[in-house]
Amino acid sequence: MMASLPKEPPEDPRKQSFWMPGNYVRTVHRTEQSFQACNDIVACFVERAKVEKQYAQQLSQWSSKWKSIVDSRPLYGSLMKAWQCFFTSTERLSALHSSISQSLITEEGERVKTWQKEIFPKKLFCGFRESHENKTSFSRAQKPWSKKLVKLEKVRASFHKSCQTEQAALDKEKQANENTEMSPEKKQKIAEVREKATEEKEKARDRYEKMLEDVSSYTPRYMEEMEAIFEQSQEEERKRISFLKQAFLSIHRHLDVTNNESVKAVYSELHNTLMSINDQDDLKWWKHNHGPGMPTDWPKIEEWVPPVKKLKRKKRDKKGQESRPVMIGGVKVRALYDYAGEEGDELSFKAGEVFLKVEEEDDQGWCRGVLSGGKEGFYPANYAEVVE
Repeated sequence: MMASLPKEPPEDPRKQSFWMPGNYVRTVHRTEQSFQACNDIVACFVERAKVEKQYAQQLSQWSSKWKSIVDSRPLYGSLMKAWQCFFTSTERLSALHSSISQSLITEEGERVKTWQKEIFPKKLFCGFRESHENKTSFSRAQKPWSKKLVKLEKVRASFHKSCQTEQAALDKEKQANENTEMSPEKKQKIAEVREKATEEKEKARDRYEKMLEDVSSYTPRYMEEMEAIFEQSQEEERKRISFLKQAFLSIHRHLDVTNNESVKAVYSELHNTLMSINDQDDLKWWKHNHGPGMPTDWPKIEEWVPPVKKLKRKKRDKKGQESRPVMIGGVKVRALYDYAGEEGDELSFKAGEVFLKVEEEDDQGWCRGVLSGGKEGFYPANYAEVVE
């Protein structure tokens, strides 16, 4: 097995603090990140719109395929109606998901893009105006404090170095005192070096404490200015979060088909259709359409129906027509047989139907009559008899 790489020492979290020099850039960069997040949101739901569209197409294709197959299957009655209801409901769902796809692009996508252009104004050569202004403000507020922090670091390093020097002098003085062979004069010189190191350490400490006091006294002002700029940035981000929340809720409204009234109606109608499957009704339908219940013309005496000699009455003698007497008020006659008129000026009637004869039979065997509905026309004279 390969030896694991040595872990790097964790970075001091204090150095990651917002208050440390330059760390405000995370807040500055948040504007660009928010802009990119909007691009990602639009791209994300454009892709989801494609999924919805593909799903709608697949639903429609499935419905069309099986609808044609079902129509050729030997099912009937309420069971066939229920099976077909799956396809009609699927077509409605297909239309719904197609509209969801359209809404995600034309409504939500365009809405986010339009808002994005308004909320992220750009400054020439400086990226986004908000980023530029935040960076400038943060930098201006932090500059004095950063300078003091650099000076503080220098005096701190100087103090620590003097402490190290003093410690070395102390160790050397201790070794000298323990050495019985060293002359008193040499021991005295070592003691003087240690005293000087102690004196330098105290001076360095004094400078360190004064610089720390200077930094500490300036810190409240620094914090106030930085927080003011930060809160302004927070307010801009709050507006963005608030808008995107509403955008997400709107997208959710489109996608959440469980609360869509039209979907509820589709499945409610489908459920009602399925529950209406009735075996007795279906069996009765089959009996009357394909079984013993079908109407049948049982053998019986069929009366002879005189044939109708079809003539072209347009060529009839007008003089003869004018010479025939017209009956005032007409005479009631009853149809002996069914007759279906073949010309526009012929009557149609059923056997047993009563109507008026208003003109006597011509030499071609036709009478003129008026039906109860008011229609006037010709009919074969031998198809009706006078009502006694």
